[in-house]
Amino acid sequence: MGDEKRCRVCRGPLRASARGRRPVYCSRGCQARAYRARRNPPVPAPTAPEPAGRRRQIVEAVWRIAAERGLQMATVREIAAEAGVSARVVQYHFTDKHHLLVTALQLLHRENGHRGRERIAALRDASDPRVLLRATLEELLPLDDRRRANLRVMTAYYARSLTDPALAAVFLHEGSPLEDLVADLITAAGARPSIDAAQEAVLLVGGVSGLGLDLLHRRRPLTDVRRTLDHHLNRILTERP
Repeated sequence: MGDEKRCRVCRGPLRASARGRRPVYCSRGCQARAYRARRNPPVPAPTAPEPAGRRRQIVEAVWRIAAERGLQMATVREIAAEAGVSARVVQYHFTDKHHLLVTALQLLHRENGHRGRERIAALRDASDPRVLLRATLEELLPLDDRRRANLRVMTAYYARSLTDPALAAVFLHEGSPLEDLVADLITAAGARPSIDAAQEAVLLVGGVSGLGLDLLHRRRPLTDVRRTLDHHLNRILTERP
């Protein structure tokens, strides 16, 4: 009943009408505003669609160039040649080269996260939280061709992001969901009493990421990396009963 006595536009009180018809606007001004709103309804802001078709083809060309030759070689001409299109097609789909580079990084970042979550989710039924903790950390390692290529692209972008705020913003997103997940898993897996799970999570994620680069450079074999990971997990987790 209270809403029936309020103006539909400004929510101010309504005055009774002498003609017996219940008013819905408090003034001619509010009535005019309502009329204009009906004639020109607000258009919702468009959401940026995921690159598809030619746009996706061009983005993937950026990834291949970054992985194989370095991001400094990703000129519009080189990207167009790699994608099998003309430079004009690249310029049609993207405002400029910088817009293309940022879009390609954003998409790769989202897809890496999505695939990682899918692989981890496949182990959710595992009764041993230690298995899930180890699998989560191994997601940071380049264990197959796709992850090796993705890490090469990410590394090329990371170096460029040190002097490019727009690229840096993709890496420096708010929060630390991976570290938070690892901290929760450390606690669930049975951390030793003296262990600070949050601090160990930061160390583990950073350390395993660095070991992933060692694998990429073939500085260390996978057996050594896994042995190092197991050493640190044994250090922070209680012994099995």
